Amino acid sequence: MNQNINQSRILVTGGAGYIGSHAVRQLGEAGHNVVILDNLSTGFKEAVLHGKLIIGNTANRELVTNILQEHNIDTVMHFAAHTIVPESVSNPLKYYANNTCATRNLLECCANNSVKHFIFSSTAAVYGIPQYPEVDEQTPTQPINPYGASKLMSEQMLRDLSAASDLRHVVLRYFNVAGSDPEKRIGQSTAKATLLIKVACEAALGARDSISIFGTDYPTKDGTGIRDYIHVEDLADAHLQALNYLQQDGDSTTLNCGYGHGYSVREVLDMVEKVSGNKLNIREEPRRAGDPPTLVARADRVRSVLGWEAKYDDLETIVKTALAWERKLRGISD
Repeated sequence: MNQNINQSRILVTGGAGYIGSHAVRQLGEAGHNVVILDNLSTGFKEAVLHGKLIIGNTANRELVTNILQEHNIDTVMHFAAHTIVPESVSNPLKYYANNTCATRNLLECCANNSVKHFIFSSTAAVYGIPQYPEVDEQTPTQPINPYGASKLMSEQMLRDLSAASDLRHVVLRYFNVAGSDPEKRIGQSTAKATLLIKVACEAALGARDSISIFGTDYPTKDGTGIRDYIHVEDLADAHLQALNYLQQDGDSTTLNCGYGHGYSVREVLDMVEKVSGNKLNIREEPRRAGDPPTLVARADRVRSVLGWEAKYDDLETIVKTALAWERKLRGISD
């Protein structure tokens, strides 16, 4: 991880959550002054290893304004969001309230308090079901669920505000985030998780009776869906590189965060069985509506623009760190 050219005063929203807590840890290790705002609805106090944790909501304009002013914040990293796609379909207004309206309030506070830099946690869900299996940043955005739509609206607000002010931003569109801190200090602790690798690791340790494959008849090498999995440590590092980039007067930009290649569901489950030494009880289910056969990032720009380099681009490494964290959560020795 590169040392930053100068130390920033950073507000991290959602910094007690899975991805945010990894970014907070790396920011603290790099010597930045970090304030974390999290309502702990899905985050954990003990995941915050650096900085000052303030418990509250991003939608609270008075609270956010006080934080920005008291700590003289110059940069915001905005992770706070609801992220469960099926829930967004059944309860869309919850997602537009938290992901879109709260972001609008946060941006207004930033505009009123001379925040210079904004790094936004977005998602490959903005692409919907793309025409081609690999997507770059110019691929048309056509989200098919309220989660993706709520994030895309936030991207548009951020672009418009940057065009009308001195704020500069980086939008990072995540693909499938997985793995945990290799030193097992923090990890993915969310209850009722839906991320494939975490769910598979839970099943391997007996915390779930079975794991389902949704769709076995896709036009892929083994009939199951292919996704681009990025290790959470590499993704967190992309946020630090985005900060470096903005500090060096980089222009506002949008970047895919993935490795540029994918693994099928069966390949992931095979690796979980290999690493854990346990056989999974796999159930084959029909396809889910809205699941593209293949979704892989064209990730050249995040490397060329930010100088970002992946350090954990290996499925076995991703699974090993995820499984080690699940064992720690359950008090199981390695």
